[in-house]
Order: sequence, then C-alpha cells, then structure tokens
Amino acid sequence: MSKKIKREEVLDILGKITDPDLKKDIVSANLLENLEIEENLIHLSIVISNPALHARKRMQEAVIFNLKRKFGEHVDVNCQVAGMNTEQKGARRKILPDVKYVIAIASGKGGVGKSTITANIAGGLKKMGFSVGIVDADIHGPSIPTMFDVLRERPTMTEVNGEQMIKPVDAGGISILSIGFFTEQDNAVVWRGPMASKALTQLFTDAHWGELDFLMIDLPPGTGDIHLSLLQNVPLDGVIIVSTPQEVALADARRGINMFRLESMKVPILGLVENMAWFTPAELPENKYYIFGRDGAKNLAEGMNIPFLGAIPLVQSIREAGDIGRPAVFQDNTPTAEAFDKLVCNLIAFLKIKNSK
Repeated sequence: MSKKIKREEVLDILGKITDPDLKKDIVSANLLENLEIEENLIHLSIVISNPALHARKRMQEAVIFNLKRKFGEHVDVNCQVAGMNTEQKGARRKILPDVKYVIAIASGKGGVGKSTITANIAGGLKKMGFSVGIVDADIHGPSIPTMFDVLRERPTMTEVNGEQMIKPVDAGGISILSIGFFTEQDNAVVWRGPMASKALTQLFTDAHWGELDFLMIDLPPGTGDIHLSLLQNVPLDGVIIVSTPQEVALADARRGINMFRLESMKVPILGLVENMAWFTPAELPENKYYIFGRDGAKNLAEGMNIPFLGAIPLVQSIREAGDIGRPAVFQDNTPTAEAFDKLVCNLIAFLKIKNSK
C-alpha cells in the first residue's frame, strides 16, 4: 500500500526549486497557480518569469524530477508551466520592485491581536538582520504607530528620479507608513470603500520604500472590499492568519483563509498563528491556563493543510510593551521574546530563505 502524498510535503519540495530570474523559490514567489493531489497523481500548474520554451521545459523537468525523487517513480506528475504575461510582469516590477517579500497579516475578526503579531514579527525579523517595513492598512484602528512610539511622527517627502514620493517614518530601523499618520489621533476615519482603497494603495505606489527584505502589511480585520481592492493592486508573496483558540474566532479565521484561496486572489497561506493561546501569570511563570480553549488554531491549521507558525501566550508584558512603543520581541531573554523569535524562525524556514544575514 503506497503512502499518502501530503500537500505540505509537495510544497516543501517545490519550495526548494527557484525561478532563476526572480531569484526566489516558486512557492514564496507565488508562482504556483494550482496544486491538486489524487492518490498517486500530482497535478500542478506554474507560471514563471521567462516565457521561452526552453525555460519552461527546464522548470517542468526540475519539478517532475524532484517530486519523483521524493515520492517515487510510480507517482504521475502532470506539470504545466506557462510564462508570465505582460500584465503580470508589469505588476511585479512596477509596485515594490525592490522588496523581496511582501507579506500580509490578516484576521477574520477584530480583537485577536493581529497588529501585535505584525509588530513583533517585524521586530523579530529586524533582530535577525533583515531590512523590514510595515504598512499599517488597518484603516479604522491604526495602532502600529503606537506600538513603535512614533505616533507623533509624520512622513516627509523625498525626490526619486525627479518625482516627489512619501518617505516612510523610521522607527529604530523599521520603515513605517500608517493611515494614522495622515489623520488626527482622536478623530474617526469615516471613508467609503473606494476612498479607503485608493488611500491605502497610495501607501505602496506613492511611497519610496527602497530595498527591503520584508514588507509587512497589517490588514483590517474581516473580509471586505478593502481587502479585495488592495490585494488585487499589490503583489503579495503570502499571508499570515492570526486567530485566538476559541471557536467564534476560528470560524472567522476559516472564512479569511477561504477568501485568500479564491480563484480571483490565490494568495499563498504562509501559516496560522495562535494568539492568546494560554494565560501565564507573572508570579507563576510555569503555569498555563487555557482560557479560550486549547490548540484551536493549531488543529485548524492541520485540518486545512496550512503551516502552524506558533502559539503566543496571553501575558501582561506583551500588552505593556505595545503600549510603551517597544514590541515584546525586543525584550531579550524573556519567554515572550522567545515565543516570537520561534515564530519568526518558523516563518523563515517555511519561506526557505537562502540568503539569511
């Protein structure tokens, strides 16, 4: 009896095959358009940057060879490779051409700590030596400026190739743009969908981000038209979903995952993060109290065949760190910093970054 082929094992193999022009693997570069597994048949379609027949043939041969080497010669691999059309190439090169990875952080509902996770992932990447930027696209509750203590800062303008562009705010080496920089702190942002989408898109198209390893996007909660408009205009390399363990949050997380899997979006799910996984009081650091349930997000990730990046506890120090503008990941030699560091390491391992600094 042959062993069942798992989707994550196939993605692991494909994550080691690189598009020679983009210098990125075909999974993290969002070149995998379709993947279906039926017993001993693997059917997949890939788009690559070079449309030439010889380039497509080489990619097809590399995919078939590596999959058969992993799963055996008895496995049938149906691999279709196409070249990017002009529109696809233009989108990748015109918007954020010098950013290696554009990653969105999303949640099905509000209040699950999505911005906290965004800030600490960005901080963890910075600690490891990567160049990082954040776009705070949570239009109704922009909190990234508070979490990095740049609430009163304002972006400036800089000239790039004869054009005036927005220069992001620097927060300890992390570049930040937030809708909160352009509104009064105590005023509600009351914008209709098209106006909000246009304003957010300008944070990418009218800003000079320069060369970055990672650009993190803190999305609004939910699955609204802002998400659809923004993600259709910005070339994403993947999305991270944040949820708390209880079923009411997991139900919304499922909807978020399914939205990114829609035919019109096809954004790779890089993983699921379980926030507020357990409560640990400061006076009893070894104790864990599963207030919202246990392993809910972890079980959801397994059930939906997506990576589980890690669990973050519910502790007072994380909230305090965000309030004073220095994310908890920077508090070295603490359990919370270690949890965030592990999460970031899992993300990097999944992306198969070859040029770690």
